[in-house]
Amino acid sequence: MKIRLLSLVVFAGSFFSLADGQKIITLKECYDLASKKTSIAGEKEIYSSIWQLKDKNLTRSWLPTLDANANFIYNSDIVDFTDVFASIPVPGLASATPLMPKDNYKLTLDINQMIFDGGTVRKARSVEEADMKVNQQQAESDLYKLRAQVNSCYFSLLLIDRQKELLNNYHELLKKRLVSMQSSLDNGVILRSDIDVMTSEKIRVEQQFTEIGLKKASLTSVLSDLTGIEIGKDVSLILPQVTGELTTEIMRPELRVFDLRKEQLEAGMELLQTRRMPRAFGFASLGYGSPPGQNFFEDNFSTYYIVGAGIKWNIYDWDKVKNEKQQIRLQQGMIDGRKTELTDNLRRSLQAKEAEIATLEASLERDSDLISLRRRITASAESQYGNGTITATELLNEMNSEKQAEINYEIHKISLEMAKVEYYNISGKEIE
Repeated sequence: MKIRLLSLVVFAGSFFSLADGQKIITLKECYDLASKKTSIAGEKEIYSSIWQLKDKNLTRSWLPTLDANANFIYNSDIVDFTDVFASIPVPGLASATPLMPKDNYKLTLDINQMIFDGGTVRKARSVEEADMKVNQQQAESDLYKLRAQVNSCYFSLLLIDRQKELLNNYHELLKKRLVSMQSSLDNGVILRSDIDVMTSEKIRVEQQFTEIGLKKASLTSVLSDLTGIEIGKDVSLILPQVTGELTTEIMRPELRVFDLRKEQLEAGMELLQTRRMPRAFGFASLGYGSPPGQNFFEDNFSTYYIVGAGIKWNIYDWDKVKNEKQQIRLQQGMIDGRKTELTDNLRRSLQAKEAEIATLEASLERDSDLISLRRRITASAESQYGNGTITATELLNEMNSEKQAEINYEIHKISLEMAKVEYYNISGKEIE
């Protein structure tokens, strides 16, 4: 456990670098940290260990089995050779023939050795290996789903930071405007109500700072919990720049799970076939009993042994194997259907995300033009206010419109990169 914790600390520390005295972290690094932090990360090793143990047990099927047995038998009727030998004209033969004992005592050590199993062990090992690969890939698929949670927190924090930066600029502008208006009020140029309008706006912005602070604290806590590292005020998140081509190729880990499940079923079908193969085995028994072995006329305890070999072949199973193979083929067909359905859904999601990306790109172009226009309108409004042709409220409306245009630009900019990242995640492609 100490080694794992130390590895995680070193791994996390390697992701941080200094930039203007601040630590930075990227989205890809958050993915990696979240994958290592979750309990699912250790499942792949656990499945591997389980498979190794099962494989050891299967290979030991070729080792001889040792069983100790003990039993007592009492027979109410036995073969009486007196009557049989009585018909033979040999004087005293019938009376000299010993009687078979009615009681039987045995203590044996039985040894059985598989000689040929029709490939059962080899095919069973293939089935267990395929099962291990399915479980590991399923764990990989579950890890991949963490990215949606990381995306939500990461991009929300980016947006909050940018909004806070814009609000800071707006707040500074309001403070400077209030200083200027106070001077005008002192000179009797404007009314007190003009200052009240600007002051109320300043208070509203400060309330937004409080709301943003609470949201950021909550999101930072969630992202820290997901990644396993402390994301404090000295950590800066970097907006990812997805510059690669948005291809329609799908490489999601869930699709690989379907392929591995089909391989697992195919291995199971090959294992079924071994049921119809002959099996050869050898056996031996080392015993101590009365009578010993098949010597029924011996009435004393003695040692004995039995050795032999045999063949077992199920020549007809009433189509059981055939029916089970048909079941597997039906399951494979269901898997193909599920894979096709998932692929179609992913392609539709890619098309929707591609349309969203195009919309955001077009919005960004309009936002740039709108910001330039709004800045000119605000400058004109300030001039008009200075000349006394508009009120403070009208000036504030224009300032708010300019601020909102800038915020919309940042929202669209961050949303565009998030949409591109989500496009990559839907297709299963890794971001740099």
